[in-house]
Amino acid sequence: MRHALVFGGTGQVGDSVIARMHAQGWRITAVSRQPMTDEPALTWLQGGFDAMPALPAGIDAIVSCGPLDGFARWYAKSGPQAARVLAFGSTSVRVKQNSPDDEERDVAQRLQHAEDVLMAASTARGSPATVLRPTLIYGAARDATLSRIARLAHRIRIVPVPRRATGLRQPVHVDDLADAALACLAHPATAGRAYDLPGGEALPYRDMLRRVLHALEPPARLIELPGPVFDLVLRVARSRGHAAGFTDAALDRMRRDLVFDATPAREDFGYAPRPFQPTARMFPIRS
Repeated sequence: MRHALVFGGTGQVGDSVIARMHAQGWRITAVSRQPMTDEPALTWLQGGFDAMPALPAGIDAIVSCGPLDGFARWYAKSGPQAARVLAFGSTSVRVKQNSPDDEERDVAQRLQHAEDVLMAASTARGSPATVLRPTLIYGAARDATLSRIARLAHRIRIVPVPRRATGLRQPVHVDDLADAALACLAHPATAGRAYDLPGGEALPYRDMLRRVLHALEPPARLIELPGPVFDLVLRVARSRGHAAGFTDAALDRMRRDLVFDATPAREDFGYAPRPFQPTARMFPIRS
């Protein structure tokens, strides 16, 4: 039985990866900062990169579904030997590298540095690594973008966007990412490479939001506002603490295409993401 060591297994991507691995007959050891309950073929260890518990020997694959920088630093210093290493990063490594926002540029730089550190360490150990960079993740009601907008829409029923919010987006379902991870582990051609993982459809930002709002029960409505009016609404929302994290750089990106090429992933491991078809179950009402 193949044995995987998984980090970030309690997150939205990790949860789906563990479910897929379990279905394919892997034995899994997962590390979490919080106590978790073991299941058949799934053993949880409590700890983190700064206080790692004793890890098992004979690992076939190490999979990181959490923050890339923390994993890369740990792996470079003390990670165990494994036949394969796979880690999730983010397309933010490219999207935010030239952002006018200092914090966003720092995110991109840290992601790139983490990729470089991981690849160098895996090459030195003879444990080929693969990095997967998702776009906007949805499907588990745990993402920080579409699910947050859906929660807001449940409360106020009308979601404003500025006119010309037509930059293309490619939202990707969390289960497609899990399928990609397992496919990479099975295809030697993916070793030593990084892949962008967009969703199966590119659509304008406002249309992406409109589909989310239409899927809610009851549906909410999207309204487009002139730039000055939207700026006023945004200032009011910020003053009331309702637009945390919604920066001017994020507003500018609504008007820019953020499109990534899935051809390398499709050719190397058969990546075939689904089109964007949100449902109410993906965005449950939470108190």
